[in-house]
Amino acid sequence: MRKIKLPSLLSWGIAALFLCSGNILLAAELHVFAAASLTDALKELQPVYEKKTGDTLLLNLAASSLLARQIQEGAPADLFLSADEEKMDQLEKKKLLMEGSHKSLLSNQLVIVVPSDRPRTFSSLRDLAGADVKKIALAETQSVPAGIYAKACLQKAGLWDQLAGRVIPVENVRAALAAAEAGNVDAAIVYKTDALISKRVKVAYEVSLAEGPRISYPIAGVKTSLHPKEAKSLLAFLESSEALSVFKKYGFLVPQ
Repeated sequence: MRKIKLPSLLSWGIAALFLCSGNILLAAELHVFAAASLTDALKELQPVYEKKTGDTLLLNLAASSLLARQIQEGAPADLFLSADEEKMDQLEKKKLLMEGSHKSLLSNQLVIVVPSDRPRTFSSLRDLAGADVKKIALAETQSVPAGIYAKACLQKAGLWDQLAGRVIPVENVRAALAAAEAGNVDAAIVYKTDALISKRVKVAYEVSLAEGPRISYPIAGVKTSLHPKEAKSLLAFLESSEALSVFKKYGFLVPQ
């Protein structure tokens, strides 16, 4: 009778270790550079995507201007979500984006917020010029999208020259929100999505889409990505109805 030789336990163990190692090698670490205003939505989506794919998302959340500069300087990035088109256009002109991946993903609105212990309402943007509004926090108006949008909005209303001396420039939109939360300023102009997550500010005025500048959050894959296939998969996920529903929950608008 012919004996059938079964693999030893050691052989099975080596095989299992090989398969396990293979799965680890197949998983990717994706560096996601994203505007600070996307923080809460992305942190909710992060574990969802990681569970689906086994990939790890490393979130770098900051002002879009800083992130764009980091990418230009060679920082490892797989996907970029900017709070304005200008920063993305700069990278595209330098041929730093995956071809055909640049598209507008989301939109937003501006609001004026005040400390919750000093609640008030404004009837228009012009109420910012009141004598009792001495300090107004804005994200940096020369390079940070939220600040650029806010300045454009005040210029459109004919208020910038009058209010420029009251502006307290800060690092990004979350810093502007924090200044209002702490009561260090009388008002701040932030995104509606930022105001919705805070219990320490009140919305005094919501800037209508007609009053404010067009706000676009573009997304694109980074050409130097070490994991281009996985980056494209993540991009597709963020465009999916599942992800967009989370962005909507946090107050983002989805372009039609």
